[in-house]
Amino acid sequence: MKKKIWIITLFPDYFQGFLSQGIVGSTLRNERSTSEQEFEVNMVDLKNFSPKSFKGVDDAPFGGGAGMVMRADVMKLALMDGVVKAGNYQSLSDLHVVCPAPRGATWTNNEAKKFAADYLNFETKKDIVFICGRYEGIDERFLVTYVNQFISIGNFILTGGEIAVMTILDSSLRFVSGVLGNKLSSVDESFENSSLEYPLYTRPREFDGITVPEELLSGHHLKIEAYKTRLKAEMTKNYRPDLIGE
Repeated sequence: MKKKIWIITLFPDYFQGFLSQGIVGSTLRNERSTSEQEFEVNMVDLKNFSPKSFKGVDDAPFGGGAGMVMRADVMKLALMDGVVKAGNYQSLSDLHVVCPAPRGATWTNNEAKKFAADYLNFETKKDIVFICGRYEGIDERFLVTYVNQFISIGNFILTGGEIAVMTILDSSLRFVSGVLGNKLSSVDESFENSSLEYPLYTRPREFDGITVPEELLSGHHLKIEAYKTRLKAEMTKNYRPDLIGE
């Protein structure tokens, strides 16, 4: 069983480090999966679908305004020929097309968990296509016709969608079975149950005159759990009170 991820971008090299390093990189290289369940990441270079390479992917906006707009016809060709045709899909209905954009729902830990369950789960039939916008944006006609889901990773602007796509994949792949070495790593974590994680300590026991809390050295399971619960509440109140009651 194979889950294919397609990324349409002007800058495929952006993803080299992401795909070659760390937990997510090893996951997408199938070093953490079984032979029955594999990921396949395909980079679709948008320049290859423009008659003028780089210079033909965008144009000045109708009505004037700052910046350039990515052309709908080039984007469609990349999607239909670079993904649907290249991947031997029957139609676009076999794919879930995602575009990071300000209009999308704000990305949260719960959204990442849902995305993993809906689209990264090997049991789901649809493969995923990510659209990486650039410049002032993408022609609206392409967006409303071909994009199934818009995602906003926050109320700020990036120079391109590549970093947003990496953020979406990095945060959601954590919830795919087998990715994290310890199943509890995605459960006992910040933003679970609307709270921050408790403070973490390791060797040495004393650093810059600060010692590890006695509760964590006690070996008493109930005391340790009570400490973690109390500190999660304190950390959330002190640093992210906006999470309380979510």
